[in-house]
Amino acid sequence: MRGTVDSLLSARPFVETMPAVYRLDPRTRQLCAAFDEVLAPILATLDSFSAYLDPYTTPEDLLGWLAGWIGITFDGHESESRRRDLIAAGVRTMATRGTVRGIREAVVAVFDVEPEIEESGGSAASTTAGTPPPGSPHPILVVRMTVADPNGTDDRRLDALVEAVKPAHIPHRVEISVAPSGG
Repeated sequence: MRGTVDSLLSARPFVETMPAVYRLDPRTRQLCAAFDEVLAPILATLDSFSAYLDPYTTPEDLLGWLAGWIGITFDGHESESRRRDLIAAGVRTMATRGTVRGIREAVVAVFDVEPEIEESGGSAASTTAGTPPPGSPHPILVVRMTVADPNGTDDRRLDALVEAVKPAHIPHRVEISVAPSGG
């Protein structure tokens, strides 16, 4: 929880902004000191605002606030370092959100498993008239994840993640399979 800091000095005392004639007046100095006491925490916060926006330097109690800016929610079981890593991964994937790459990066960040992604779209260029468009006329996104322990992976969590990072108009399906045991 953010709060006040006793005896926090202002980086630039308010009295220094006054014309010279007022700087020596005791009442003006006293009034400016009162403003400094109120404004010093605000100015200190603004001076270090970039640190609040970095998941690795923001105070722990602001991680939820920072995560909310990019649409991440925590289930309460993540360690502090894991929450910081997830926020950093979320920021990195914002630029590729809705793409196969973005979906892959989000799945890897949350589940630490490389998924197989199949999507029905495509793009092509042709100088021949009547060339059929690539892809399928019926859009679908399939995200497959192969895991060692199926009980350790929540398919509803994977489904919610894919729903959050895929294009809104594309239907999707998730599939979790068990890796064959090498014996």
